[in-house]
Amino acid sequence: MTEPQRCSLWLGQAVTGQALSFRAIRVMGLRILAFGIAALGIMALAVPAHAAEPDLDALRARLSGSGQTTSLLFLTQAERRVAFAHIDHVLTTRPVPASATPRTLVDAPLDLRGVTYQVDDTTYSVADFLSQPAAIGLIVAQGDQVLLEHYAPGHTRESRWISFSVTKSVTSLLIGAAIQDGFIDSVDEPVTNYLPRLRGTPYETATIRHVLNMASGVAWNEDYASPDSDVARAGAANGLTLVRYLGGLPRVAAPGAVFNYNTGETNLAGEILRAAIGNNAATYLIHRIWQPFGMEHDANWLTSGADGGETGGCCISATLRDYLRLGQFALTGGVLANGTRVLPPDWMTQSTKPSPGAAGYGYLWWLSPDGAYAAQGIFGQQIFIDPDSRIVIAAHSNAATATGDAYHKHLDAVTAALRAAVIARRSSDDGDRG
Repeated sequence: MTEPQRCSLWLGQAVTGQALSFRAIRVMGLRILAFGIAALGIMALAVPAHAAEPDLDALRARLSGSGQTTSLLFLTQAERRVAFAHIDHVLTTRPVPASATPRTLVDAPLDLRGVTYQVDDTTYSVADFLSQPAAIGLIVAQGDQVLLEHYAPGHTRESRWISFSVTKSVTSLLIGAAIQDGFIDSVDEPVTNYLPRLRGTPYETATIRHVLNMASGVAWNEDYASPDSDVARAGAANGLTLVRYLGGLPRVAAPGAVFNYNTGETNLAGEILRAAIGNNAATYLIHRIWQPFGMEHDANWLTSGADGGETGGCCISATLRDYLRLGQFALTGGVLANGTRVLPPDWMTQSTKPSPGAAGYGYLWWLSPDGAYAAQGIFGQQIFIDPDSRIVIAAHSNAATATGDAYHKHLDAVTAALRAAVIARRSSDDGDRG
């Protein structure tokens, strides 16, 4: 297995000023997001009762009862197995309705369960991976052909699942759509063109590009273990609360020079988007990507309250096949089946270009040096995209911990092995036909 396949490229510049592996930077960022969600306490709110489902009813009662703040991250793995599939039952979300004309996916199964990979010098098969309780769903496609599709018991093609930070990459796509539509002139526009309350603050010299690269140069305490850190205080803030908090932070570096994984700034990207389009992000997603591209199932997007804004850096819930279609949308460069362009012609190229502050990060996408890129979320959510071979590998997961446990190693390794196997088998097939 190559270093790029294991996502362990070395960054020339990092937050600490010394080289860190891509994997280490990614894990650090996901841990920070996890703490930000937990610290601000994503709350279960009173919601209407739904059809009887004992486990879900008990979970709803626990999360909304006794006036206690309970984070999703403090649930047991078994409780998360229920909550992650039913976020709209226990939290406030905004619906994202399906397309009336779903994009066709062609079942073309390959026998990939015997493909092997290694973790910590031990060999495993894809079948071994799929038998893990944390592996809720896995789909592998090349172009429109679905080569492997697996669901854990009780999980189906129609089951939604929370994406966590995969949503960051969707927000990046929507920023691109807003540029194509003329709502935003350029990523090099100042943030203050859209959020004037940040005038007179260090963000006055930051651009949208800097925010998308997580390199604004504005201070942000990344210590997820400290209750006094910025991520503890404002890691899941939205709206005026977020803007006021970020506006009070000092500048510590020139904009664009230093990568600093910043949970608050991913939500700031959502604020910029809503300010530019004059609407909520979910509605824009519906009309520019979800329905026109042909997403098959309803989705939902976490909000900060019944009438609040969507969390720009977190928590769209969607089916595995629609995770896959999001990857396919990126592969098309944002062009619909009828030729309509949703994204600027060079948007995905620019989005997946290494940033000056971090070779492994683009416009809210994680990058590999061989040209592949990925949207990643805690507990093992994934949309992996290889543009050269047109492979997309998406996962719904319920790892034992938010980051860094054995399952995450297995997911990285099995993704690399499946990618290599598909490329090899397709090359062999082409050779036979020749």
